[in-house]
Amino acid sequence: MRILLTALVLLSAPVLAQPPSPPKPESVPKPTSFFRQLQETRSFNSGRPVGATVTPDEQTLFFLRNSATSNALSLHAFDVATGQSRELLTPESLLQGAEETLTPEEKARRERMRMNSRGFSNYTLSDDGKKLLMGLSGKLFVVERASGKVTELKTGPGVIDPRLSSDGTQVAYVREHDVYRLDLATNTERRVTKGGTAEKTHGLAEFIAQEEMYRFSGYWWSPDAKALAYTESDTSGVEKLSIADTGNPAQGAQQLSYPRAGKANARVRLGVIPVTGGKTTWVNWDAEKYPYLATVRWPAKGPLTLLVQNRHQTEEVLLAVDVKTGRTTPLLVEKDDAWLELDQTFPHWLEDGSGFLWGTERNGAPELELRDATGKLVRSLVPPDAGFGGLVGYVEKEETVYFVGGTNSAERYVWRARKGDKPTRVTTGGPALESARLSPRGGLLVVTSEGPKSMRSTVVLKADGTRVGELPSIAKEPPFQPRLEVRQVGKERFPTSLVRPRDAKPGVKLPVIVEIYAGPGTAMVRQSMASHLTAQWMADQGFLVVRLDGRGASPTADAKLRKPKYDFPKVLMDEQVAALRALAAEVPELDLNRVGITGGSHGGYMSALAVLTRPDVFKAAVAVSAVTDWRDYDTHLTERFLGLPDEHPDAYAQSSLLTHVKAGQPMGKLLVIHGTADDNVFFFHALKLSDALFRAGQSHEFLPLSGMTHMVYSDPQVTERLWEHTMRYFKQHL
Repeated sequence: MRILLTALVLLSAPVLAQPPSPPKPESVPKPTSFFRQLQETRSFNSGRPVGATVTPDEQTLFFLRNSATSNALSLHAFDVATGQSRELLTPESLLQGAEETLTPEEKARRERMRMNSRGFSNYTLSDDGKKLLMGLSGKLFVVERASGKVTELKTGPGVIDPRLSSDGTQVAYVREHDVYRLDLATNTERRVTKGGTAEKTHGLAEFIAQEEMYRFSGYWWSPDAKALAYTESDTSGVEKLSIADTGNPAQGAQQLSYPRAGKANARVRLGVIPVTGGKTTWVNWDAEKYPYLATVRWPAKGPLTLLVQNRHQTEEVLLAVDVKTGRTTPLLVEKDDAWLELDQTFPHWLEDGSGFLWGTERNGAPELELRDATGKLVRSLVPPDAGFGGLVGYVEKEETVYFVGGTNSAERYVWRARKGDKPTRVTTGGPALESARLSPRGGLLVVTSEGPKSMRSTVVLKADGTRVGELPSIAKEPPFQPRLEVRQVGKERFPTSLVRPRDAKPGVKLPVIVEIYAGPGTAMVRQSMASHLTAQWMADQGFLVVRLDGRGASPTADAKLRKPKYDFPKVLMDEQVAALRALAAEVPELDLNRVGITGGSHGGYMSALAVLTRPDVFKAAVAVSAVTDWRDYDTHLTERFLGLPDEHPDAYAQSSLLTHVKAGQPMGKLLVIHGTADDNVFFFHALKLSDALFRAGQSHEFLPLSGMTHMVYSDPQVTERLWEHTMRYFKQHL
């Protein structure tokens, strides 16, 4: 991440209709160490195990863990037989005291992945379980498990996305815009692809794939380790936008290929090349009709498979590839009147290549299907009414699927379904949010869980639910427990959460702060202690802090509620207002005459929209990293919701904040906060909004964060000052 620790500058718009009185000294929160603790402990998650991987023999489980106040991850091993853990490898031992460094390309990739950890941010276990591949500070290391021998690989500089071949004899990676491979026996590298440039990269996922499709790789090993499939991403026709570090004017501007809505995307094609280099066989599909290469799979048995989408994201085709000729054969076609959701888990090919698992919403809600090798439906494994949330694993010999989900959007559990029977829970207790990984043989489950009164913990279970042990945590615990209440309100059963001050008195009305994101189909209300720590700090300043989900947050909701098209901002805002009023009907302490709202990214957009279009409800907003005009945001996400600008200009006009900025029109108080180095929602979004408000004579405040990216809460000091300023603003205006 490109973080510059420079001073924050607070700018107020010169035109103020009625300048607000300065807050009384006692109304401003005193400086607190809570946010410094929050950042130094990565929200009290440092020291908790992550990235668990089970060996093929199910005897050992590897995981990453850092110290309680560090973000540098080291490698640990859990012995299944004894339940004991030990540290295997640390970043310090490999770097021998040298400082860890990251290339600009790797920093950008981590920004897309929302990753702020250091050290061993990831690792790979070979298919036979004998080797570990570790990446650190642009260098690669291979660990032989039997002997413990560590070998530094002789790669050139700037290695990105390293991965072992299936037979564990080679490593592939990207550097200098091309795909390389290194032979482990001789520790020598060879350039596989040639001709890659900054504007025509080989083996790297383009911006849209990383940011919106969650496809972070651009190359794939063949199962026999003799070939590689790779993308060529040509951004020469993509509009170039500049990011300048205004606090460092001598540094110059950075040029980025950024496809704004309605404009040109990167042109992406897929090729297959021998690992020894040579001629590329290009894969053929109708790229004019289906320009988005969404997903690529090359299973151990089964064809090289790719999923391609049309520009409107209303139709996609799953294709099997003949790698000798590049010809493709359709396996299935999916269509949706609104848009198709992507899940990089699918297709999940069976070990024998006889078929694959497929996720679909064809029947109104998420569903898991089993299909044969030709794409023909065999049967439904998880029905649409089960609340399927994600695949954990499939045990073929038992015809048993494990998945996470449930019909309550505020909770998530691990479920098991045998041979198409009704799903049953693997775990007990709750409320909780669970995620899981299944071992390759299906004998072990690694379940991570958190709840309203507990932080994240990870246990190892046998597939039948019998407990094996727990991965040890050395994390610091938060200094308080949120006073969290989760309920469904109104006849619509809106999911809501409420955090009260710890010294709140029954019956005493308090001002309200709504925390919002409200992307279509996104749930904010969660039975989670970790996600409400900041809310409790805010509440203790004398507020009731609430989160409100629309009906579309439920995985089993009607498709039109889950996928509001074209007028989605109004639909989502109306749902927020209805949920707020329904909650107030049950909680009389909510003072609906004093309601503020805040959020980041899409939540920042909704916060600004709230005070512009519903000042009767929302009196003040703090909008962080907000989109101002959707014509200035990226193609894949924007066009999914609004269509193409030329085809639906009214949808873009009504969704733009600028449309709702009018002279003399009532609006709530607004504080705009934005990082100057944001390469996702560019800083000019905030400038456009502030300029429009200024010209309309509308009072507002503007806080630019010098050198900060879209991840504005990544620096402890900045985070502390941001929240202090946010609460000062709400105390002043509510």
